[in-house]
Amino acid sequence: RDVLDASGALLGFLLLLGLMLLGFHVATVLGAVAILGAGLYVGAPVVRAFATQLYASMDDAILLAIPLYILLGEILVRGGATDRMYQSLALWFNRLPGGLLHTNIGASAMFSAVSGSSVATAATISTVALPTFKSRNYDPRLVLGSIAAGASLGNLIPPGIAFIVYGVMTNTSIGKLYAAGTVPGILMALIFMATIVAIALLRPHLVATERSDVTWGERIRGLPGLAAPFIVFAVIMGSIYTGWATVTESAALAVAVALPFAWMNRRLSVRMLHECFLSTFHLTAISMFILAVAFFLNFVMGLLGVPQALAGAAGSLKTDPIVFLWCLALFYLLLGIFFETLPMLVGTVPIIFPIVMAMGIDPVWFGVFIVLMCEISLISPPVGMTLYVIQAVRREGSIGEVFQGALPFFAAMILMIALLIHFPQIALWFANRTSG
Repeated sequence: RDVLDASGALLGFLLLLGLMLLGFHVATVLGAVAILGAGLYVGAPVVRAFATQLYASMDDAILLAIPLYILLGEILVRGGATDRMYQSLALWFNRLPGGLLHTNIGASAMFSAVSGSSVATAATISTVALPTFKSRNYDPRLVLGSIAAGASLGNLIPPGIAFIVYGVMTNTSIGKLYAAGTVPGILMALIFMATIVAIALLRPHLVATERSDVTWGERIRGLPGLAAPFIVFAVIMGSIYTGWATVTESAALAVAVALPFAWMNRRLSVRMLHECFLSTFHLTAISMFILAVAFFLNFVMGLLGVPQALAGAAGSLKTDPIVFLWCLALFYLLLGIFFETLPMLVGTVPIIFPIVMAMGIDPVWFGVFIVLMCEISLISPPVGMTLYVIQAVRREGSIGEVFQGALPFFAAMILMIALLIHFPQIALWFANRTSG
């Protein structure tokens, strides 16, 4: 046989998930399933093409944006821009019910808008925020939960790295994906802040009362601390949507713009750049290896006719798209208990995407949906990656406190999923008004 039917594809998918659950490395699992399928159904020539396909899959200039965005985040963190940003936002949010907890969300949203990584956002904001709360009477669970919630905006607010991965895997316009993620990202941040307000009003003993004597003069004098993230974000999004630069070129421009801010903060040095490059190299190597093997799996599935088989099976179903999306949301919620963002994305998109297309669901909207579903996995106990990153930075107490703190914000993300499914224009309104 030279093709697989839908049941054979499902069996391969279950094998892939099973091997991941056993603890095998993601890239190893993807490669093993791809080689097994190629060897059984096509033959040795395809297996021997493994190295060639790995090289070909990486021969795409747009993938250069991934290490550039990682490097951008490293420069902003090590260059002191995030410290100044957090201090400035604290002056503006201190009088809201919940006080400095809103600063965690706002700072995470702003850092997400220039770093594109949830894990990086979690590590950065934890490092900056946790010492600030040491001398304040906030419930530690709520502090930790707000940081975890803010970190989940890392890929949803453009320029998220997950959008680049999804766009390359599905041949979807990354410019449109960025546009589609903007409104949901902002709305998600506002829902998180509303959650904090509700908790502060219902259980005021969990939050501290901040100083009420912060003047408008202090707030205005603190605004330069927001200059770095605002200018970098404007360079990225402005250059893309005016057509002046591609996604990759805009990332390179953002790195160049970030360097002067590090210099003004007196943090720019050869040693600092060396540390940035080493960290970028490490994170890029891990991400790109997984992505390269996922592309080979896509190649093999294309040869076996898996997308066509799945699309045909989906066409025979009479399920309402809304019902299908809620079933898919439940599926991803369960997966999120066990898997991280990148494995979920590269492991499921090749299987799910043909079905989504056969059901007439907009690929740009679905990109936002699947990134949101992958992001919720980051705050899903017991495997949510950002929860462990925050605990690692904290170095005291128990991980259980982080789990408890994340639960109200986990519920807030469920609300966001419902809004996105039933009101798709939340994502598509802005995307349909851009040239992409």
